[in-house]
Amino acid sequence: MNETALIEAILYLENDPLEESSLVRISGLSKDAVAKALEELTAHHAREGCGVELTRLNDRVMLSPKKEYWNILKDRYGRKNEARLSRAAMETLSIIAYSQPITRSEIEAVRGVSADSMIRLLIEKNFIREVGRKDVPGKPVQFGTTKEFLKQFRLSSIADLPKLNESEIERFGGAVTR
Repeated sequence: MNETALIEAILYLENDPLEESSLVRISGLSKDAVAKALEELTAHHAREGCGVELTRLNDRVMLSPKKEYWNILKDRYGRKNEARLSRAAMETLSIIAYSQPITRSEIEAVRGVSADSMIRLLIEKNFIREVGRKDVPGKPVQFGTTKEFLKQFRLSSIADLPKLNESEIERFGGAVTR
């Protein structure tokens, strides 16, 4: 049996990114065999002429279209969560992504307007979630991004966000923690 082909078939059939431990359990292969298969798949799909690639999202992996093909195909094959976000939703999402964990009042201080509807929308789209409570009076909820956010914006981790320039950092009013 070709172990690499088995792992590739599992990744093809799964809709969501999988941890290596899940691949071990599903395939019945050893952890080392799965790691080796993932290395081989990464090399195989990196070749020119291959339309998909092995994408890593933190500790999870999945097969996804290469960026140059996804840009052509996303209008037809994009999911509900990839529907265009309004400027206000993108602004709110950016503030959360760059400043997480962040409270609703901190978001509103940067935006200058209420963030209630944008936060609800981003939670519905599974781009953000509650990540804890700030240790101040009232213990307000803090928000952060989700794995779905990373997946939809094709980021391996938050560290892959584009770097902000000085004027952009200034606009955040000191809320940026990166």
